[in-house]
Amino acid sequence: MKLIKLGLASLVVSSALFAGNYNIDNSHTNVGFTVKHMMITNVSGNFNEFTGNFEYDEKTNTLKSLNGEIAVSSINTANEKRDAHLKADDIFDAEKFPKITFKSTKVEDNAIYGDFTMKGVTKNIKLDLDNGGIMGDKAGFALSGKIKRSDFGITWNKVLETGGVAVSDEVKLVIDVQGKLAK
Repeated sequence: MKLIKLGLASLVVSSALFAGNYNIDNSHTNVGFTVKHMMITNVSGNFNEFTGNFEYDEKTNTLKSLNGEIAVSSINTANEKRDAHLKADDIFDAEKFPKITFKSTKVEDNAIYGDFTMKGVTKNIKLDLDNGGIMGDKAGFALSGKIKRSDFGITWNKVLETGGVAVSDEVKLVIDVQGKLAK
């Protein structure tokens, strides 16, 4: 009987060592984006307030799931006037839609798929995954992908006198995540 109990305890301990739930560490994570401006340059920004967690299997060195929530009002493009416009009704409508969320639905070798909700619209998107691995009680990875803002009802734009538009429809997502093992 003692041998069975010892075997079960060993199994529980080894499972805990190989798979775990992690909370996103905001001080070591960046949730960013880039969008083409006036068809000639990129403007980058990020969100300063977000929460999330993920499951990571140390035994197989793989990300298993990811959930996150971003506060739209925390957008930062290093331009207060632009940030105020981005929060306004004709773009994010931050008062009515205060959160952007992501909930993974599938993880493959180098990609994670999930339900991405922005401005009340949910679409399943693909993000490329660059797995950083584990160091002690921390795990990290990078995500990148593209969305069309018009898919989420964000259609504000201006036609330029020289041709083209002020802001491209395509938005590149650039996210670096580090998490700490939850206790």
